[in-house]
Amino acid sequence: MKKNLIYVDTSVFGGCFDEEFSEDSAAFFEMVRCGIHSILISDVVLEELEEAPARVKDLVMSLPEQSVEYISVSEEIIRLRDAYLAAGILGPKWIDDMTHVAAATVCRADAIVSWNFRHIVRLDKMKAYNQVNLLNGYGILTIISPKEAVTHGDD
Repeated sequence: MKKNLIYVDTSVFGGCFDEEFSEDSAAFFEMVRCGIHSILISDVVLEELEEAPARVKDLVMSLPEQSVEYISVSEEIIRLRDAYLAAGILGPKWIDDMTHVAAATVCRADAIVSWNFRHIVRLDKMKAYNQVNLLNGYGILTIISPKEAVTHGDD
């Protein structure tokens, strides 16, 4: 069975230590540890994690090396992010959120997982991101929360 390649934004790491999101975040990372998912982590995630508590950073370091791919924000990612900005999906204040989506798209991730229901995991935003993706020659990006990325036993 082919592993799912999933871009993980910063909220999923922090979600492991948030009462509301901890169960699903922990289950998602257990699937990474078991080899069901491989994850993509961008420079933006690493920069955002610099300010995170030590336990969040330790979580990143505890993941199996073979299940994590680090990606640099390329000119291609920046061009797509700027297309999202030009389309008015979000304002400049939320440039990192658009960069997460662009990185997942350009890297051809199977999905992006996030707990960001304001700027990423929201139907109108999903449609807008994917409209820009299609206009720029990319495919549709699946945008979900970790809850939808977790399978249970007989799934």
